[in-house]
Amino acid sequence: MAVNLVQEVLKGGLYTRVVGKRLLYFEELTSTMDRAVSEASGGAMEGTVVVAGRQSQGRGRFQRLWVSEAGNLLFSVVFYPSLKTLPFLSIVASLAVVRAIEQETTLRPSIKWPNDILLRGEKVCGLLVENAIEGQKVTHAIVGVGLNVSLDTSAYPEIKDIATSLNAEAGKDISQAGVLRRLLYAMDGLYVSMREGWSPVSEWREHLATLGQRVEVRWKEEVIAGVAEDVDEMGHLMVRRDDGTLARLTAGEVTFKKASEETGMKGAVDAR
Repeated sequence: MAVNLVQEVLKGGLYTRVVGKRLLYFEELTSTMDRAVSEASGGAMEGTVVVAGRQSQGRGRFQRLWVSEAGNLLFSVVFYPSLKTLPFLSIVASLAVVRAIEQETTLRPSIKWPNDILLRGEKVCGLLVENAIEGQKVTHAIVGVGLNVSLDTSAYPEIKDIATSLNAEAGKDISQAGVLRRLLYAMDGLYVSMREGWSPVSEWREHLATLGQRVEVRWKEEVIAGVAEDVDEMGHLMVRRDDGTLARLTAGEVTFKKASEETGMKGAVDAR
């Protein structure tokens, strides 16, 4: 039987203001995103966290599959942000993951724009934000997190060359409950600070592996190629094309083109 991570987290205490005030655990779900949407539609408390031991239909950005086996962190969080703060949820979530990994391990993760978490260039965590807007109001926003803790990526040919796990990188077993507790604390603090007017972009920028790299960014049918120079105050990526013009990108999928060994990091498994 899978370990109930919620019980393990609560044993050590969890004192947050928003994120984690209500925690739900399921041994298996099709997707924590789907359950969180259902919770939000029913008026669930903001900060409700849906945790699953495993998922049968985990998904991520661009509807890609996320390998969702037991022994990893698979959860989604319900938010009711304003239109002003909604664009920063992805940034807050990625920063929370980085902080949690740094605090629980000796590892130093980086972020591939917009929100893939990397360890030594390989993906260890994917994030997904889905929202519903009616008129000028955000009815809900769901942040999904899929963090590889004990996953043996070598067992999955489709990701073995582009993904990794905390245990593999640390060379020892990392506490799932410990990482989850730190992650919820970090997400809570960051979200509350953002809601009060603080911008997470500066700290997020410091962790971006994308800046200074030659990249291709694909969005729908368009491909923008050039050097990733910076991000603006909203987190949009600014890419300097070869003709000198500057593209400001609000979304997309980044492929590093600086060196041949980096071209495999296409974020091809972006999900929950």
